[in-house]
Amino acid sequence: MFHRFARHIKEGFIGVRRHFSMAISSASAVTVTLTLVGFFAALMFNMAYMTSEVEKSISLVALIDYNCSSSEIKIIENNIAELDNVELVEYRTKDEEFDFYNEMYPEMVEFSETYREDNPFHDTFMIYAKDGSRLSDLKQQIASINGIDSVEDGGSNTYKFVNILHSIRFAGLILVSALVLLAIYLIYNTIKITIGSRKDEIWIMRNVGAKNGYIRAPFLVEGIIIGIMGSIIPIGLIVWAYIYLFNLSNGNILGIINLYPSYPFLLYLSLGLMGIGILVGFIGSYISVCKYLRLKR
Repeated sequence: MFHRFARHIKEGFIGVRRHFSMAISSASAVTVTLTLVGFFAALMFNMAYMTSEVEKSISLVALIDYNCSSSEIKIIENNIAELDNVELVEYRTKDEEFDFYNEMYPEMVEFSETYREDNPFHDTFMIYAKDGSRLSDLKQQIASINGIDSVEDGGSNTYKFVNILHSIRFAGLILVSALVLLAIYLIYNTIKITIGSRKDEIWIMRNVGAKNGYIRAPFLVEGIIIGIMGSIIPIGLIVWAYIYLFNLSNGNILGIINLYPSYPFLLYLSLGLMGIGILVGFIGSYISVCKYLRLKR
């Protein structure tokens, strides 16, 4: 079994060497499409990173009943923290809320200070969600806890904003998926020409009794090698461009988009691109050679 496997790999490398110009042509198709996939994937992941960071900054404010004791407040905090979608709970006293109001509206300080002794603010919890799309459900869960007077969010605009962020991530995923399918289509057509020029070779092998699996294996190895060859330039180009942009912008673009740290992001992206290259090379070769073997998929 091992010797047969090693033989297929050897024949795959021999096939690439013998038909090097066609292999380069196929690898070039992979290079072009993987370059597009890589750049859009880097953009998509960083947009997703930015939107997830923005979502984490969206919070709910739970107002605690005036008559709750310190021990009861602690119990309420534990109950909130145990909820599935809660990332972080921060407790703020009503005096801290009063000071926060003064910081937000400094022009009202002179007037508001007259109410310092009869502070009308509630003790509060600031609650940050793990998943912004489930913010409405989290609000209802918190509001049902005994000792919570009310729960405030940012109104309907908050939920609209969260939906926009999810739409951005979804659109990026669709775009990258479409580019991967385009890569498979291009490599299939290019490898089909390569294998088509060797249909006589396939025909001879079949006539001497070679099984379909035996004939197909070296071509699949060739497809994988072509995929790896085609992924080298995109990986190098994207790694260089990303590190250059990250250093130039100090990890932040226009004060809005926080970039992923270069490591381990670029390592995962590089492995992903090489994996896609191997996959499209394998699939392209498989579909193409099966056509000449008259196999049904």
